[in-house]
Amino acid sequence: MPAREERLHPETKTAGVSFASQDSGKDSFPEQENSSRQKSLAQRLDLKDLVPLSVSSVGPLFSVAATGGVMAAYAGVWTLPAIFLLAFPFLVSSFVFRLLNKHFPQAGASYHWSARVLGESASRYQAWILILAYFTSIPPIAIPAGSYTVALLAPRYQSSSVLEAGVTLFWIIFAAVPLLLGAKPTARITQVFFAVEMLALTAFAVIGVSRLGKISVPLHFSKPPIGGMLVVAVIAATILDGWEIDSYAAEESKKPREHPGLGGIIGAFGALLFYAVLYPLMIGETPIRKLAGSSDPLAVWANRLIPGHGWAMLIPVLASTAGGLWLTTYILTRALYAMGRERLLPVSFAKLNKRRVPGFAVVVTLSLTFLVVLGETFVGSLSDFFKLILSAAGFFILAEFFMDSLTAVMFLAFGHKKLPELSVHPHRHKALMFFSLISSLMMGSLLVAFFVYGPKAIGAGIDQTLLVLLMLGAVFTYLSRKKTASPFVFEGKSV
Repeated sequence: MPAREERLHPETKTAGVSFASQDSGKDSFPEQENSSRQKSLAQRLDLKDLVPLSVSSVGPLFSVAATGGVMAAYAGVWTLPAIFLLAFPFLVSSFVFRLLNKHFPQAGASYHWSARVLGESASRYQAWILILAYFTSIPPIAIPAGSYTVALLAPRYQSSSVLEAGVTLFWIIFAAVPLLLGAKPTARITQVFFAVEMLALTAFAVIGVSRLGKISVPLHFSKPPIGGMLVVAVIAATILDGWEIDSYAAEESKKPREHPGLGGIIGAFGALLFYAVLYPLMIGETPIRKLAGSSDPLAVWANRLIPGHGWAMLIPVLASTAGGLWLTTYILTRALYAMGRERLLPVSFAKLNKRRVPGFAVVVTLSLTFLVVLGETFVGSLSDFFKLILSAAGFFILAEFFMDSLTAVMFLAFGHKKLPELSVHPHRHKALMFFSLISSLMMGSLLVAFFVYGPKAIGAGIDQTLLVLLMLGAVFTYLSRKKTASPFVFEGKSV
């Protein structure tokens, strides 16, 4: 059933807040015809599609392979406690997303929620943060996909920049295929890659437990490196996010007010469970000095588990990387689609192809990704610049979730009680309100701490770079203030 765009009358907004009825199945604003009526996204995803999407989008194996060495270098054996430091606010966020999805399902997800709760100025700034958060996450997935493939197929070959760039281009094109075919094919292909990753996780966990007595190493918990742990906590944002993909798939879900958010909760807890098993085994069976700074700590661990056959780990890692590539792109393109629909970006981003997919957004996103890959690979003057910006992905993801948490606090404090259904079924979310406040304080503190410890860990210039990008968000907010469309209100009806 096609969605309808509804204009919000001034009297429906109070202090920048506009709310919808959950019980009616659609928002309680007078409906107007969309002057530029277009096809809507196809509602074809079930919960059994959303859960694998949520877990696979986290990419547990790729996340450990890509960041485990860096984390071990910064925090050593304190890596897992540092991850759990951020796990709490992220788990709270999964319940926040569930609540907001029930009231405001929309392809723009957090960008849309802030428009409905905090106001359109805050929403425009969050749109900028959202774009930075997810776009800076894509090249760091695409580049390893190329290097892992070369390492798997030609382990003794001295790889060249041209070869790795070519293989990376292959994976970028490969990622475009399911995305352009539609949400359902994307889910089906993801399930295959997800199965490979889960089987590998189980197999290596079983082998790791069986060999624990033979290859375990002593762990020395000396004084915790507070600065390193805080940096690792911010980096952990890149390994704990992704489960929120089902929120951005709300308009493609068969039950938009029931399933989105639920899949994310399952994905968030599932990802944390994988890390709770993987990291202790990897750190407990591999000397920290070998993990620290390693480009693929999982391969180092695998060589200790099955000597001479460490390459076997590359297969599931590559499957995890490939899935993460198109699923992170999926999140960003649905957000870009929502922004284009409201004229915050050029309307071309809202155009759907014959399979009812925002094809223009997909092509532009992946094309820009490849340009970044080329710049980082071949242009020395750009390489350090791109590496600096891409290393900030965790910061912007954390900033995105921080704004979501603030949205939840404002909604629960002032907006939730104004919803029509509360007059019929009075209820409050005291626990979620409390934990959202705690989550906001934790994430806000980590963002501030990153400006103190980030330069020591990542390098000089990271704090100035972040400040410039944050200020550019204010410029984006100001220049986009004259957008022509009001927030698009998706009906949220089940099909």
